Amino acid sequence: MKAKSVYLYTDGSSLGNPGPGGYGFILEWVGMSYKKEFSAGYKLTTNNRMELMAVIVGLESLKNPGMEVIVYSDSKYVVDAIEKKWLFNWEQKNFKGKKNKDLWERFLNVYNKHKVLFQWIKGHNKHPQNERCDELAVNAARGKDLFSDLIFEQTFKH
Repeated sequence: MKAKSVYLYTDGSSLGNPGPGGYGFILEWVGMSYKKEFSAGYKLTTNNRMELMAVIVGLESLKNPGMEVIVYSDSKYVVDAIEKKWLFNWEQKNFKGKKNKDLWERFLNVYNKHKVLFQWIKGHNKHPQNERCDELAVNAARGKDLFSDLIFEQTFKH
């Protein structure tokens, strides 16, 4: 029997805002000892974009639709946007005046494939998985082979 429930721990980081950034996530399957860690870094981005990317890529990495996912994030930006239903109002208004439209649209695409709940956790509060995600995100931001956050870079005004 395959596990249908998973915990997704996420964190994003940016060294300067904007600046080099990264995200990290941990997936833990409920009732199984299997877990997966992943991270990536970007040349120029923002903390909010990396917080959101961690959630997106974590959800995208789930192979089977219909998973029950609890996302643990220390980002009020991400958690409140969904839990307080702001995101769905932004979507109805085509994200007019909102930042990160590209990522929110990508998020909605994968969010709708699963049963996702969000749980805010206080950052830098000795939560083991959150601390590990922070370490993954910061190390990714400091990495050498960084990706380009093209949509952000095209709209960023130096």
